[in-house]
Amino acid sequence: MMISSPRSVCAGILFGLIGLLLGGGCGRSAVDNDEPALRLTTSRIRGFDPAHALDEPTVRATGRLYEGLLQYAHKERPYRLEPLLAAAMPTVSEDGLTWRFELRRGIYFVDDRCFTASGGKGRELVAADVVYSIMRIADTQVGSSGFWTLRGKIEGLDDFRAASLGEEPTDYDLPIAGLRAIGTHELEIRLTEPYPQLPWVLAMPYTFVVPREAVEYYGEQFANHPVGSGPYILASARQNYRYEYRVNPQWVVTGRPLPAIRRIVTSVVGDPSTAWLMFLSGQLDLVDVSREQWDSIITPEKELRPDLAARGIVLDQSPQMAITYVAFNMDDPVVGANKKLRQALSCAFDAVAWQEFQNGRVLTPNGPVPPGVAGHCVEPLPYGFDLARAQKLLAEAGYAGGKDPATGRRLKLTLELGTADNQEARQAAELMASFFERVGVVLDLSYNHWPAFLQKLERRQAQLFTLTWLGDYPDAQNFLQLFASQNVSPGPNRANYQSAEFDRLYQQLIALPESPERERLAQAAQAILLEDCPWILSGHPMAFSVRHARLQNYQRHDFPWGMEKHWSLAE
Repeated sequence: MMISSPRSVCAGILFGLIGLLLGGGCGRSAVDNDEPALRLTTSRIRGFDPAHALDEPTVRATGRLYEGLLQYAHKERPYRLEPLLAAAMPTVSEDGLTWRFELRRGIYFVDDRCFTASGGKGRELVAADVVYSIMRIADTQVGSSGFWTLRGKIEGLDDFRAASLGEEPTDYDLPIAGLRAIGTHELEIRLTEPYPQLPWVLAMPYTFVVPREAVEYYGEQFANHPVGSGPYILASARQNYRYEYRVNPQWVVTGRPLPAIRRIVTSVVGDPSTAWLMFLSGQLDLVDVSREQWDSIITPEKELRPDLAARGIVLDQSPQMAITYVAFNMDDPVVGANKKLRQALSCAFDAVAWQEFQNGRVLTPNGPVPPGVAGHCVEPLPYGFDLARAQKLLAEAGYAGGKDPATGRRLKLTLELGTADNQEARQAAELMASFFERVGVVLDLSYNHWPAFLQKLERRQAQLFTLTWLGDYPDAQNFLQLFASQNVSPGPNRANYQSAEFDRLYQQLIALPESPERERLAQAAQAILLEDCPWILSGHPMAFSVRHARLQNYQRHDFPWGMEKHWSLAE
């Protein structure tokens, strides 16, 4: 799952925020009404279609509205899956190829006019809905970026994908040998090869279940008309400004306990300073600690300042299962074709200065797989910070002293960023440019709003770009798939990196359960990446957030979709 880097929310609307700040005190605000609300920030949301749940704000939003077969247990660590729409964990054949799920009965989609046969009354969710939702991920006309999770895994699903390539509307009545509903509440999945990651995939938002009626009724506007079975419904949406969710009344008839928090209001806030002021005034319940506010919130011992603790504010901190990086577009004729250049720029990245800039909020990486995940590398990066080596490699790359022989001027590269209105992101980009400046390379900074940034990546138009990848599940495969040739953009391999040797090792490890051999393969695959340098690895982020004490039963989760249903608000 992608987020912009550094971790922060995207742009808000200035006049709306001023209104919020002036209109509220410590208790109520302009977003409040007669029912208490959990008040959070968000980034710009591209839509509410699970098939396109690629980035963090979309993932969080869809997790409130839709559900999948499985979910993460709220507080258990190490992470463990449990049934959600499934009545129990699946039964699996001895060869690991056939998986069967029994669905819970009495789960209903919310009422919506798309259900014309029932006069707008939501119907029961059945196994055929799960089949349909998985087929949508494979449909090229849907264009889901989540197909990498199932490519080559389910018997017949790739054939269905190939059939969807034509100009005619995709035929969802085509049978798929390895994906079928057995009656109304039983699902069978037959795999082409063992796939130990399948349960993790079935807990991802990509596979959340949608009704066919809604997709066909709303057409291209389906992303703006969510019709799910999740704990909340979308009550209102003011695009790029404010979204309100209310508890789903259908949960009453399912026998599941209603979420303790009946209302969630999320505001698009671009400036961390504005978010902090809103938090202090009681208009937000939870905010990330930004670099700008660090000294105002955190002591040198990385504890909450006593004056804030006295106000009932709580600090939460933990490592994230994530990696922040600068990627080289391997399709680019300058950086993609010149490994020595990529190695040189990797050596120019000053990890110590970056740590200081980030107030120690990042861990120095040894590879893309984060600590705590089996297969993590323990040896230092082979192309870590070394200016003399960077200059030597730059000369070997054909750019001695940073000069471009084709123009006689300094080599100029462009870094695309997806946080146009975020001051911290700008400062981080300027620091990155200063690292390149030391070896004579000019780094132009191109600021984009998040949707436009994603579009550039999908079209392979970015020369360099910076992102944070938040793990979709706690497995090395989820980080290594970012380099698999089969996943090039618009898939998650946004760098468009391709290596036959890496692919060979990757294919071997994904078929294995966790074991010493699998760890060895993961580390060998990373050794190839660290030599080729398709990324500059900048850090594994630490999560620091503060919340008001009224937000209870909260625990930070690396896979946070749907977690608000477990939280509560004190009176």
